[in-house]
Amino acid sequence: MIEVVIDSIRISLVSQHRIVLLKELDSDRQLPIWIGPCEADAITIELQDVKVARPLTADLVNVVINEMGGTISHVLIRELTEQVFHASLFIDINDEMHEIDCRPSDAIAVAVRAKAPIFANEEVLEEAGVEPEPDLVEETEQEESEADVGNLDAFSDFLDTLDFDDFEGDK
Repeated sequence: MIEVVIDSIRISLVSQHRIVLLKELDSDRQLPIWIGPCEADAITIELQDVKVARPLTADLVNVVINEMGGTISHVLIRELTEQVFHASLFIDINDEMHEIDCRPSDAIAVAVRAKAPIFANEEVLEEAGVEPEPDLVEETEQEESEADVGNLDAFSDFLDTLDFDDFEGDK
């Protein structure tokens, strides 16, 4: 098992689906998992600490587990079969570990609420993990820094065109 963290949630431009990118803690390798928009929202709401009027399903699951004396130990993305990811939610009740089969998106939504670690089996990462291309990462970072500088340059140019005497008005 390799610990992963949520790197980002991306929106597909061609469908309503989202991709949650899980990143290995000790490397740049990422595991992209397609999820639905509702599941993406459930994860994002918790990550961004958004308050909702009524509990979501993942909130309910956490409350039920806690009320029954359990704690969420961890989540495991355990396998990839026919392009479908399978996950397990591990719940500790009275020092007895229970493994519950679930969709990765639901497991992740529950885990972020419980502040529980997320793991992926090495075989899953070997099969579906991706390494960002170094040139692409460098280009993106360079473009972002150039965009920031470019925005400041444009603002500076705008300020240079202003005649502050026009703003004095009648006194």
